Amino acid sequence: MTTIAANLQAIRDRIARACAMCARNPDSVALLAVSKTFGADAVLNAAQAGQRLFGENYIQEAVRKMADVALQHPPRLAWHCIGPIQSNKTQLVAEHFDWAHTLDRAKIARRLNDQRPPHLPPLQVCIQVNVDGGATKSGLPVPEAVALAREVAQLPRLQLRGAMSIPDPLPDFDAQLAIHQRARAAFDAIAAALPASHTGFDTLSLGMTADLEAAICAGSTLVRVGSGIFGARHYPPPAG
Repeated sequence: MTTIAANLQAIRDRIARACAMCARNPDSVALLAVSKTFGADAVLNAAQAGQRLFGENYIQEAVRKMADVALQHPPRLAWHCIGPIQSNKTQLVAEHFDWAHTLDRAKIARRLNDQRPPHLPPLQVCIQVNVDGGATKSGLPVPEAVALAREVAQLPRLQLRGAMSIPDPLPDFDAQLAIHQRARAAFDAIAAALPASHTGFDTLSLGMTADLEAAICAGSTLVRVGSGIFGARHYPPPAG
């Protein structure tokens, strides 16, 4: 068993234990392998171990990686954009990704909708909420998230699936659970505000390697794990 395969199994075991701890079905929590900064070989190793969902932050890097992986792994994988989306990158996201987790502006949502190719299914999207309240953090406070969700739900080439949050790291389970419960409350507030005709709002993208247990106990349906699967990241030094 490769290191990545062993790590994947260890994370799946953690998910199962967390679900048992809070009386949830393990099948209700999906695992997103965050492969940013790792090459196609790492993705292929994970795919060979049964992983199908991959998350990427850096859009151009991801598109190149997708092409490399597709040459060697015919079964289709699902690619999730979990990084910020700038206006000049919306076309790449619309054309190449299956999911986008970080919607926080109507302008970006409209561009993704307009640029989604008609031969592809609608882009699955989540609204990013800011549950810490930090003014410099990405994501929206709940009232603005609700307003954006109502607008996104009307766009035909997008499928509004849920909410996503990235709280600041916290030192212990109780603190993690408390902040994740705020994200769950935001998810519930958005769901309650959508028209009854809207279906498929079912995804709370919440929790990473260090806090996935607390996220699952708060109701996460998709945990985003990078270092726990692929190991420590080594970022290139800044140019200059």
